[in-house]
Amino acid sequence: MAATTVLRALHLSSVSSDFCCNARATALQDSPSGYRPRWTDQSPGSKSRKTKYAVAAAVGSGTASVQERNVTQNGSVLSVLMPPEVKKPWTPELLKMGGLIDDGLVYREKFIIRCYEVGTNRTASMDTMANLLQECACNHAQSVGFSTDGFATTPAMRKRHLIWVTTRMHIEIDEYPVWGQVIEIDTWFQGEAKIATRRDWLIRHEDGRIIGRATSVWVMMNTDTRRLCRIPDDVRAEYMDFVPLPPRWAIPGDNTAAVRKIGALDEYEYVKSPLLARRSDLDMNQHVNNVTYMGWMLESMPPEVVETHELSSITLDYKRECKHDDVVESLTSPEAVETESPGSEMNGTVVRKSVDIPEQFTHLLRLAKCGTEINRGRTEWRKKVLRQSNH
Repeated sequence: MAATTVLRALHLSSVSSDFCCNARATALQDSPSGYRPRWTDQSPGSKSRKTKYAVAAAVGSGTASVQERNVTQNGSVLSVLMPPEVKKPWTPELLKMGGLIDDGLVYREKFIIRCYEVGTNRTASMDTMANLLQECACNHAQSVGFSTDGFATTPAMRKRHLIWVTTRMHIEIDEYPVWGQVIEIDTWFQGEAKIATRRDWLIRHEDGRIIGRATSVWVMMNTDTRRLCRIPDDVRAEYMDFVPLPPRWAIPGDNTAAVRKIGALDEYEYVKSPLLARRSDLDMNQHVNNVTYMGWMLESMPPEVVETHELSSITLDYKRECKHDDVVESLTSPEAVETESPGSEMNGTVVRKSVDIPEQFTHLLRLAKCGTEINRGRTEWRKKVLRQSNH
């Protein structure tokens, strides 16, 4: 039999009559069938009013817990012994804070920002936000009955040895949450084209404001040949039941950074090398996790920007897989941005081609040995704003 520990959790004096009545009602309500409260008389006529809560918890592998609640007023004691409580098995469905909404077309989940997901300023990083987007997407795939193997594969995909791989990811964050805050993420599928599909996300602050949005493009890859292929009609039919019609766009429009092409980086100003693909960087498909590439890109950012600015958006074009023990170089160069401002006039157009601290950068990840491209990226930055944590 498991050992029992009794905790004297709370001792209060001068408890009002209303409190005792409320405690009595609560005890009666909480008492299950067969465990009615019992009254005993202690020190008749006593005017002392004390409340004692004691919890006796089974320690070890036992499944029972007994709760005793005593309320003393004028010598009368209400004592309730709760029955052994049988613990139910923990399941993902029980622990997740998410589910399908909008007739099953959108998945919504809440996340709390934990201490290990923030930096020195108690603010979540872009890596944290990207990981939460990925977690939400995987939970969505499971909730609609797709495979639990981590690849969100449908029956037709598994039959054909197909998996999803992402070719582009774009994230915009207007305001980063801080430690202890709760955010809400919506995600849904999009029917994109014959060779690709799309997934979008919206991120909300705990007060309901939209503080971020993201979009991504996904294609099919054959796990036997490691080659990309068109989406078969039977596969498309399986997931189109979960695609909102008309389409919903987290980032609408064709002239946004989400769709703007990232050119080749022929010249660079900053480099970080070597970066080694560790075992802990690998995902369930045995190649480097998508979020790891973001961290690698930022390794070559100039310190004066990172110290005074925060990421407002990041775009990645995935070119090839990166595997364990691959050695990677991270290259970065500021983008020349032309904006109208008072200044010199050239051919009737007033332009300013540079700023004291650049706020847009182009990135390249490549294999150190042969120079093969792994990733192209673009980041946009804004000056940091001091925000308060709940803690």
